[in-house]
Amino acid sequence: MIWLLILSLVVISMACAFYGTTLLIWTAAMAATIVVFGATGAVSTVSWIVMGLVLAVIAVPLNVKEWRRQLISAPFLKQFRRMLPEISETEQVALDAGTVGWEGELFAGKPNWSKLKKQPYLELTLEEQQFLDGPVEELCKMTDSWEITHVDTDLNPKTWEFLKENRFFGMIIPKEYGGLGFSAMAHRAVLEKISSVCAVTSSTVAVPNSLGPAELLLHYGTEEQKNHFLPRLARGEEIPCFALTGPTAGSDATSIPDYGIVCKGEYKGKQVLGVRLNFDKRYITLAPVASIIGVAFQMYDPDGLLGDNKELGISLALVPRDTEGLDAGKRHFPVNLPFQNGPVRGKDVFVPLEALIGGVEMAGQGWRMLIECLSVGRAITLPATSTGGSKMVARATGAYARIRKQFNLPIGRFEGVEAGLARIAAYTYATSALSRMTTSAVDLGEKPAVPSAIAKYHTTEMARTVIKDAMDIHGGKGVILGPRNYLGRAWEGIPVSITVEGANILTRNLMIFGQGAIRCHPFVLKEMEAARLPDERERVAKFDDLLFAHVGYSIRNAVRSFVLGLSFGKFAKVPHDRKTAKYYKKLSRYSATLAFVSDVSMLVLGGKLKQKEHLSARMGDVLSLLYICSAMLKRYEAEGRPAADQAILAWAFHDAIHRIQIALQQVVDNFPNRPMGALLRFVVFPFGLRERAPGDRLTHRVAQILLSPSDARDRLSRGVFTSAESGHPVNTMEEALPLVIRAEPLDRKLSKALRLGEISGITWEERLRDALAKSVITKEESEIIKDVYVRVSEIIAVDEFDTEDMRAGRRPQPPLGTKHAA
Repeated sequence: MIWLLILSLVVISMACAFYGTTLLIWTAAMAATIVVFGATGAVSTVSWIVMGLVLAVIAVPLNVKEWRRQLISAPFLKQFRRMLPEISETEQVALDAGTVGWEGELFAGKPNWSKLKKQPYLELTLEEQQFLDGPVEELCKMTDSWEITHVDTDLNPKTWEFLKENRFFGMIIPKEYGGLGFSAMAHRAVLEKISSVCAVTSSTVAVPNSLGPAELLLHYGTEEQKNHFLPRLARGEEIPCFALTGPTAGSDATSIPDYGIVCKGEYKGKQVLGVRLNFDKRYITLAPVASIIGVAFQMYDPDGLLGDNKELGISLALVPRDTEGLDAGKRHFPVNLPFQNGPVRGKDVFVPLEALIGGVEMAGQGWRMLIECLSVGRAITLPATSTGGSKMVARATGAYARIRKQFNLPIGRFEGVEAGLARIAAYTYATSALSRMTTSAVDLGEKPAVPSAIAKYHTTEMARTVIKDAMDIHGGKGVILGPRNYLGRAWEGIPVSITVEGANILTRNLMIFGQGAIRCHPFVLKEMEAARLPDERERVAKFDDLLFAHVGYSIRNAVRSFVLGLSFGKFAKVPHDRKTAKYYKKLSRYSATLAFVSDVSMLVLGGKLKQKEHLSARMGDVLSLLYICSAMLKRYEAEGRPAADQAILAWAFHDAIHRIQIALQQVVDNFPNRPMGALLRFVVFPFGLRERAPGDRLTHRVAQILLSPSDARDRLSRGVFTSAESGHPVNTMEEALPLVIRAEPLDRKLSKALRLGEISGITWEERLRDALAKSVITKEESEIIKDVYVRVSEIIAVDEFDTEDMRAGRRPQPPLGTKHAA
């Protein structure tokens, strides 16, 4: 009976921990259990008294705050202050710059799924949809990617003028300043559609609407600056760029050596107080054509002209292109994608203090300004362009895999190709859902610092996988550049997305978990702040409250992780839906696991966790994949749970959960403290590694969706440019796809007749004539087959250049004999 009592106490403790009850309730439940066993005579009086005394020794000091603070919290606080990592001013600014949204629920270990379901699923306004159907559609029709990338190495003058006239550069600028005043969702939709046609055009539109002069002026500019610059930027009278990166300061942007000295100088014929700038910047998009250049620099005031502070810090200024000493106009050539990008240099460039964004009051606040705005732009631009590109690739690759035949079969029927098609479909679905969720967060008033890092890294990485699979499936068709090629430039250009706005290695290894662990954790940041309070009594009192809330939180997550692992998520509170409940249960389990593993890592490793990049990256992967799965489920629910999408959702979800398992396995296998690593393995994987990657049958089902026109396929690629009138090769192929499918039974009939010797001929034209003459097919069927063969010949054809045309950058002549290519 004494063992039964001990077992009961353990079960009650675990139940209290699982449901997160208070310390007082746990104490009462334990005491009541001991009393019941003693009063009923189930255990001896001695055992009853001993158990009661043990509980009193443990529970009384924990429940009496003054005792607890002196005996536990104060000594631990001293140790904690020694372990506390140093947070630089730069890191502190980054931590303070954003808000916490759904990622906080996931990191806390007990996500409230009703909160996710209640988040609005935002749509475009009528005005925004009309812009998408009007000017954006027209822009896509007039865009010739080959002319831009190979012949002109730029947008043509007509396109530049069209962009300016229709205020494409003023999407984020409010209407009161002459801009379009669009939502983040509209901004996303515009970039998504343009990027499905041409990466150069999309980047040209994206940059003025992302982190740059307009965004910075809106948030920090003086009224005079707003009134002067914003209308001109909206109308395209001024083309902006922002110069941050330099030869020695890339991802570590705070180490910029560029500097400005406060001094007096001549400006427009007058002696004024200003800043003399010296800078060397590179990789600046739109710099070769920009008329107003934002510059980040270290600001110094050695003569004390502004006050006692001689090192003011990073500041931001707007420098007109015609300013004396400024050198801009040369171009970089990034991986064969000729979007306007180049260096900007300045030698003794003098600007008045009024050129500082926000005026002299914002001097030294540049890093905070950049960080606060970066999370917004990074949540939209690259996720949107990655989504648009992936959707186009999914549409094109599915059609091509059905149209292109080898061994008398569409190549999409081969299992090796099916694997690539399934990955393309699933990653496109995930990318779109993730992009939409982070963009929605912006429209809902958040500054999603951690989700924007998740979106930037994972949408570009998934896009890299999508284009790789597409190139594998297309083979030579994807390799040979020319007007007919719709993949090659995307393949060449994906490193640009990987590199800009925070290189992906940096983003994964340092930012996602590095910021998420502190920003999203319900207690860590507050504990760090409490530990730095100057008054000792207040410091101990505040730290004590947080410490024991944190301890309870950690125990809860340890128990939840273990129990949900044992029960396969059965006890998790999730939405009751037959199709998706199992998904929510898995996410609840791994959310608790992430919270527990993160807490153990921070407790054991302390400040050293910052240097353990492999561990940080893997735990960041878990947080990211939980967020992506949440976004996919949100999308699935909001779109009415379409049955045809279930296979894509299932493949993407199981792939993500399998990757979560791998990441957690690598964390416990490589945990620096071996005994603690063994404990983590026991709690996290009580039954071992049981998650499986998507199976072959599911892969086959998903691949089939891309091979035929359907509602599911249209939903997957919704938002891309689809006009058949444009002559865009993907849309031409889409037009042919249903005709090819209709002709497949007739093609099989011809193949069978040829095999049986009923018809003969070397070319398809000869076979077709013989089949018609021998009544194997009808006249109508003959016309159907002939039309399809001609279309297919054109679709699988590649471009051919005369050497002189290639040297001169001219378009190729139509290839000869394409009708025989089938």
